[in-house]
Amino acid sequence: QVQLVESGGGLVQAGGSLRLSCAASGRTFSFYNMAWFRQAPGKEREFVSAITWNGANTYSADSVKGRFTISRDNAKNTLYLQMNSLKPEDTAVYYCAASGTSYYTIARRYDYWGQGTQVTVSS
Repeated sequence: QVQLVESGGGLVQAGGSLRLSCAASGRTFSFYNMAWFRQAPGKEREFVSAITWNGANTYSADSVKGRFTISRDNAKNTLYLQMNSLKPEDTAVYYCAASGTSYYTIARRYDYWGQGTQVTVSS
């Protein structure tokens, strides 16, 4: 069992930056591939970015490439999402997720989820 807790969300003006964190506990963090998803009101949960267990490989959605950067610190059991040049369309609840098998762009393939943190970008 793995517990995930997101933090770092908030209200920011367009063009600003936020860094989200996801703290993991329960089992060895380095065994898991990790990802960020987001969900806006009335929309399906959307893939944002993923990172392999050792941080060697990353993959991001086209909508955030060049603006968002995923990273992890296995010594601190923490996943990060650095969000720059934020746009109003980035407004959503952001979730971190863990997979013990591989990394995916489909939400249902992930085994563990955090509670989410709200990101609101104003114009």
